[in-house]
Amino acid sequence: MDDRQKNQPYPGVRDQEIRAALDQHWAASDSNDFETEHRIYHEDTVLEYPQSGERTRGRHNIQNQRASQPSKKRFAVRRIIGGGDLWITEFTLTYDGKPSYTVSIMEFKDDKVARETQYFADPFVAPTWRAQWVERMVK
Repeated sequence: MDDRQKNQPYPGVRDQEIRAALDQHWAASDSNDFETEHRIYHEDTVLEYPQSGERTRGRHNIQNQRASQPSKKRFAVRRIIGGGDLWITEFTLTYDGKPSYTVSIMEFKDDKVARETQYFADPFVAPTWRAQWVERMVK
């Protein structure tokens, strides 16, 4: 247990606060509320998109980059898991009606995101050869 956790009045309070901030962040992302969406980040946070090889430094740059996105986007959170300084969100990010299955890994420092990494995956058709062993998920 680190010093910050020892100073919490009740175990788990910080996790509850971070979870509430994440819920607010993703709801704001979905509604294009860029001010609320970016409150979760430190001023000097780093955002990485490994698949495109991009790194954005600073909350202001991240916010401007996202606000400039020309596509209509929607966020549908599938689940949020985590605790302490590491939180993972699985969600579907839809740009102009095309879904991308996305994973966001957020690393917190002092109750704000210090680093975020996002991975994106396009949907694909399931092969018929494995149908006998799987069940279809509702999209």
